[in-house]
Amino acid sequence: MRERHRYLFIRILEACNADCFMCEFALSRDTYRFSVEDFEELLPKARAAGVRYVRFTGGEPLMHRDVVELVRTGAAAGMRMSLITNGMLLPRLVRRLAAAGLAQVIVSLDGATAATHDLYRRSPGMFDNGLQGLRAAAELGVLPRVNTVVGPHNYAEVPRLQQVLTDAGAQQWELSALKLDRSITYPDPGHVRQVCDPVYDADPRSLLVPLGKRFYGDTPQEQERYFAESVTPRASRPLCHVVDDVLYVDGRFGRVYACSCLPHRDGGDGPAGGAPLRENGTVALDTPAFRTHADFFRERGPELCAGCSTTAAGYSDDVARLGAVPPWRY
Repeated sequence: MRERHRYLFIRILEACNADCFMCEFALSRDTYRFSVEDFEELLPKARAAGVRYVRFTGGEPLMHRDVVELVRTGAAAGMRMSLITNGMLLPRLVRRLAAAGLAQVIVSLDGATAATHDLYRRSPGMFDNGLQGLRAAAELGVLPRVNTVVGPHNYAEVPRLQQVLTDAGAQQWELSALKLDRSITYPDPGHVRQVCDPVYDADPRSLLVPLGKRFYGDTPQEQERYFAESVTPRASRPLCHVVDDVLYVDGRFGRVYACSCLPHRDGGDGPAGGAPLRENGTVALDTPAFRTHADFFRERGPELCAGCSTTAAGYSDDVARLGAVPPWRY
């Protein structure tokens, strides 16, 4: 029996109603949908592979017309269900999602006020709807989490956002470094540390403290690499342990990956490109091709990965130190 349960991420669609400047799915009207039938076929294989946590990603999952039924299907199969959303549609759906068995909701909030967040996401009303949905989720017993993309444009708002989220009842918070297809420049890295170090060092009894590593790195070496090369902090050497516990399914392209931070497109060549989701027309997860892919990143991820998330890096390091990680730390 596995010592730790696995996380299954599923990109259930690529359509989105937000216009976020950093996202390839901004205002996408792509028609692909991962169906309830797809999920029913996948669930027995996921359970056999040790999965107990399922997270729906997008695009914007709440645009999927069957999202409530997908949550209900997973919960009925004994899975702890989660989804990540921009929050715009959350107030109108949160009660149905909670009744269907949603265990965790992750709302993306990048600014401390509507004036800034809605500007960054180029989506009026998104901040207020996201906070409203987050508070409602907490009242309904759904674990409320926030993900924040941090860059030169908004890092100075992080302390104020920390207080806003604490007051709103958020229980988890990830600060993820902005990732673009170009270098990201901070005029004064010292000021980033001055502003954000107290956020991470705050007393968790009075303020919500971010999960995982600092988005700019915990060590001088990580910080130098981040500020000089835009390489986000990653799992510490010698091994990445995330790949032992994560399955990321891109249904549209029929691929499965060992981390949610890897590029999820057409797979490419070699072990870095994931593995086919189906063999001879049948869903298969822990295949030799997948294990070769996972082994590649277990050994090479700490030196190769340039887009790791703070929670993924922290999760791997916690496994290395402690052997176990509390639920929903990834």
